[in-house]
Amino acid sequence: MNPELRLEIAHVLFIDIVGSSKLLTNEQSELLRVLNQIVRGTAQVRSAEAAGKLIRLPTGDGMALAFFTTPDAPVRCAMEISQALKSYPNLHLRMGAHSGPVDEVVDVNERSNVAGAGITIAQRVMDCGDAGHILLSKRVADDLGQYSHWQPCLHDLGEAEVKHGARVGIVNLYTDEVGNPAVPEKLRSASVAAAPVRTRSGKSHTPAWLIGIVLLGLIGAALWYVARSRTMSPAGAASASTTGKRIAVLPFKPLAAEGRDQILELGMADTLIAKLSGSREMIVSSLSAVRKYTNLDQDSVAAGRELQVDSVLEGSVQKAGDRIRATARLIRVADGASLWASTFDEKFTDVFSVQDTISQKVADALALRLSGEEKERLAKRDTKDVEAYQLYLTGRYHWNRLTPTELKTSIGFFQQAIDKDPGYAMAYFGLAEANRGLAINADVPSQDCLPQAKAAAEHALQLDDSLPEAHASLSFCLIWYDWDWAGGQTQARRAIALNDNSAIAHFSYAHVLSDLGRHDEAIAEIGKARELDPVFLLTCALEGMFLHHAGRDAEAKAKLDKALQLDPNFWVTHLMLGRVLAQQKQYGEALEELTKAKDLSHGNSEAVGSIGYVLARQGRTAEAQALLQELMKRPNEPSYGVALVYAGLNQQDGALQWLGKACDQKDVRVTLLKVDPRWEDIRPSPGFQALLKRVHLD
Repeated sequence: MNPELRLEIAHVLFIDIVGSSKLLTNEQSELLRVLNQIVRGTAQVRSAEAAGKLIRLPTGDGMALAFFTTPDAPVRCAMEISQALKSYPNLHLRMGAHSGPVDEVVDVNERSNVAGAGITIAQRVMDCGDAGHILLSKRVADDLGQYSHWQPCLHDLGEAEVKHGARVGIVNLYTDEVGNPAVPEKLRSASVAAAPVRTRSGKSHTPAWLIGIVLLGLIGAALWYVARSRTMSPAGAASASTTGKRIAVLPFKPLAAEGRDQILELGMADTLIAKLSGSREMIVSSLSAVRKYTNLDQDSVAAGRELQVDSVLEGSVQKAGDRIRATARLIRVADGASLWASTFDEKFTDVFSVQDTISQKVADALALRLSGEEKERLAKRDTKDVEAYQLYLTGRYHWNRLTPTELKTSIGFFQQAIDKDPGYAMAYFGLAEANRGLAINADVPSQDCLPQAKAAAEHALQLDDSLPEAHASLSFCLIWYDWDWAGGQTQARRAIALNDNSAIAHFSYAHVLSDLGRHDEAIAEIGKARELDPVFLLTCALEGMFLHHAGRDAEAKAKLDKALQLDPNFWVTHLMLGRVLAQQKQYGEALEELTKAKDLSHGNSEAVGSIGYVLARQGRTAEAQALLQELMKRPNEPSYGVALVYAGLNQQDGALQWLGKACDQKDVRVTLLKVDPRWEDIRPSPGFQALLKRVHLD
């Protein structure tokens, strides 16, 4: 025995980034940076470091924290970290805590360090967990179990066999807000001997749920979800029933790089998304969210993490002559395991059968409980005409790019698909969306595109009234062109009633509510839309706009900054951020953002008008006047943008005159007159009130 060896009791928290080994080096480094930032920000770490009672140990994929304070320090730290992770959905951690002996050593860098059973067992405990778990050793749980406020959080999992055949008592810590209530995969698949939690007095307390580890997991998870559902906001409540059923269908890849058909590759994903979206038990990422994952070397599991889904459907497809060859595989994101896979080699005329089979097998693999109506929708074919289908896919391919030229091109293909099959409801829906997009993205006069969009949406619903997306599209047409707010609400609500898991349905309803000034309801609805489709850029950008219109600019800026992390080149996000910064009188930064919006959108008139507004507010009158003249010389007279510059120059008569012209032109932006803060100075005037009455917003 070494009499100079001094053992101390350390309260250790071991932290591991789940799935780190599958990431690229730069991605690993970024996650470690974020983890360090979160850990350093916790109250437990700050106080222990200030007192000189904390040693941090890097571990490659995470870290170990050795507290020399109180037994609950690592547990409280883990709970703080778990709360903070809600802001970082791509960072998945598992954590384990143990109190045990350690001794001080000097590492290879001649720095003070610690080693011993306290560290080792904490790691063994953590190794038993999955993403989200906070697992405790029996010793830590016994200490916490002496206090009544901890007892409801402690859920005994019994003993587990760990490295070298050792057995360790494991307790799962979770509440409504933190932790993971599910039984860890390692414990479900292993023989686990459940044991009572024993207090220091030696009395045992056998939990009521200690009937068997499988029943324990089911009951614990069920109670957690019930309790959580009572505290969830309206924006989060509906997703509880679909936990574990979030899926992304990625664009298919070519079986061979040469002769690839990107229209068919994206189209297969688009069709399967539409089919699977008919189930209320499943949340399916939109085509707009997955369209960027077209690289041949795209890691499907990494894409699933970014999309915040539980499983991904990947596939390959190739058309050769009159035949189609395809593969499909359903992958669980948590561990990369294959849930189902198959290969197809059929005549191209049987492409619909291939899609039917894939969607049905996905439903089976995810154990969906489909109603009769949902089964019908899953098996439903929107057209039986292969040529019409190919034309529709080509239209969707061009529409998905959302540039003025591509939108106009898509209209031609949708119309050809309709000509081939006049009963093709989805082709009419595509025609509606393409025309609707022109009013915003291409500065096309509303009278040249919105009546066409409305007619196409109505025709789609005449053919199939069960399409939630068509109801949402019609909702936009009704408020933008007819200023029919009651009709817009009705259509948006109908879309939600048809599929509460449709992000575009909630998005459309949020837009109606925000324009009417019903801000709290609007923010709840757009929050639900973002939760359903967290990386859809337009939802993220307009959530910022709705918060801005509600006067919550600090929250709006935070949301928009986060949206730019998803894609720094989406012009609408820059436009909205510029508007927020202008309202905060940060004019220099506002001009930077608005200039980016103008450049990325190829000169969108609202971006240009917003720049003129800010220049005028800065007192740069000559530059604002120059932009005013530039806008007036444009074809189609972008009246709303001109009015913005006049408002910035405090020329009320000019602003009202051009807003009147914008109403004459049915410019879609006049639907924002009630809530856009840039009109605050002239809103009380009789002329402005008359405009609100004209747009039915009085």
